[in-house]
Amino acid sequence: MDESDAGRGAFQRPAPGETGMVDFTGIERVRELVNRTGTAAFIEALAGEIEADYRRWHEFDKSPRHAVHSPVGVIELMPISDGRLYSFKYVNGHPGNTAQGLLTVTAFGVLAEVDTGYPILLSELTLTTALRTAAMSALVARWMARRDSRTMALIGNGAQSEFQSIAFHHMLGIRELRLYDVDPAATDKLERNLAALALPGLRAVRCASVGEAVRGADIVTTVTADKRNATILTPQMIEPGMHLNAVGGDCPGKTELAAGILGRSDARVVVEFEPQSRVEGEVQQMPADFPVIEFADVLAGRASGRDHDGEVTIFDSVGFALKDFSALRYLHALHREQRGTRATIDLVPALENPKDLFALLGGQPARARAAAHLRVSA
Repeated sequence: MDESDAGRGAFQRPAPGETGMVDFTGIERVRELVNRTGTAAFIEALAGEIEADYRRWHEFDKSPRHAVHSPVGVIELMPISDGRLYSFKYVNGHPGNTAQGLLTVTAFGVLAEVDTGYPILLSELTLTTALRTAAMSALVARWMARRDSRTMALIGNGAQSEFQSIAFHHMLGIRELRLYDVDPAATDKLERNLAALALPGLRAVRCASVGEAVRGADIVTTVTADKRNATILTPQMIEPGMHLNAVGGDCPGKTELAAGILGRSDARVVVEFEPQSRVEGEVQQMPADFPVIEFADVLAGRASGRDHDGEVTIFDSVGFALKDFSALRYLHALHREQRGTRATIDLVPALENPKDLFALLGGQPARARAAAHLRVSA
């Protein structure tokens, strides 16, 4: 799908007799689609879809996500629309969940047609969020990191770490990964998975501290989960020319970089959507007039991602709804195009008389009876 297809390639109006049946991509279907494409190729294709949507930034009705916070985590809703399609994501972030054998992040989302309000896709977004986060990180780094970058420090070796590793290896040519996590078992897991992936030419180096991992790195990715104002990176760790991919800080009171890093005279900070990043990103530590650049302006040529090789560039990533819109649109297109376990679900009633909703409780109309609660076609 090229840029001209963005925002419309995924949409297909239901065929007669399918009204009420909504496409459904659960965990198994997303696994099927990713494995058929290949994880690295899927991430790169998704990065292309995200870039295409960012290039038409002005078409979107945008707002910061709505968050409900508790002492142990956050639950968020992330809506966006381009006037033709609408999407939202439900997502949580509960760092303490892993102690109970639960995921820190879970998510699902909906893609809908604006003209009718009808949903056209219901999808898992837990796995897809990891894929789209890695795709965005690598996409932005293409515009901000030095072109000769080959070494990346990966601080935080949990659920997102493999996806970041694959994306930066495939899309930026990273050949050495320096790994560190306060939990040695997380690094053990990442090392096992990277060994099984056998990514060509990639060397993984286990480090004893953040400082050791960061020293001499071209790119530093931080993807930690603690819901607090942490100082994962300190000013003395940062070297001229580094690109910082700050992924873990994504809600009020949750940061990873010392404010002194952002305030360097040679630092350039790029964000996804400024009104949201001011509240949730690393820049929440800075004054309201602290200068930032939106990534859409970099793509449009209104600003540059890097002016010279000695500059310190920072991507303050918090996760914005446009990436999920792109991911849902891409998943829907693949789901419709590729044969396999293609499921639909009766999320919307199919009525002979659209003014007679009560008929569903009485003698069900034939079309409603035909809509099984979950339909699978090969």
